[in-house]
Amino acid sequence: MNQSLKFRIVLAAAAAALPGAAFAQGWTPGSEVVGQPLQVTTNGVTNTVTLMPGGSAAITSPSGRVVNASWSAANGRICLVNGAAQECWPYAAPFQAGQPVTVTSSCNAVSTWLAAATNAPPPPPAQRGERGR
Repeated sequence: MNQSLKFRIVLAAAAAALPGAAFAQGWTPGSEVVGQPLQVTTNGVTNTVTLMPGGSAAITSPSGRVVNASWSAANGRICLVNGAAQECWPYAAPFQAGQPVTVTSSCNAVSTWLAAATNAPPPPPAQRGERGR
């Protein structure tokens, strides 16, 4: 299997769109799992994907090999890019801990994503009195 195909398989396993209950207003796509490991299974292989602050990502294979990538989430899509390949999936709502979701990428790769944990939603904005205090 050539390197490009291997990476495409890893990408397919790595960046699914997962529907779920929405955070409070102001939800930033992906923020619920930044720094949290995601188990992503594609074609019977489970990789661990970690989306980091600032748009970097790490995809770890079952053997421990790490592929560095970048990620973005906007316009109802989440995408992973490694410089040689890009793959995107529909993504309109936050991941939910413990709830696996199966999705299909733009390259027709079917993946099941599982977030063991998610980050807490951001606190609501501070309430101010009538004089802005």
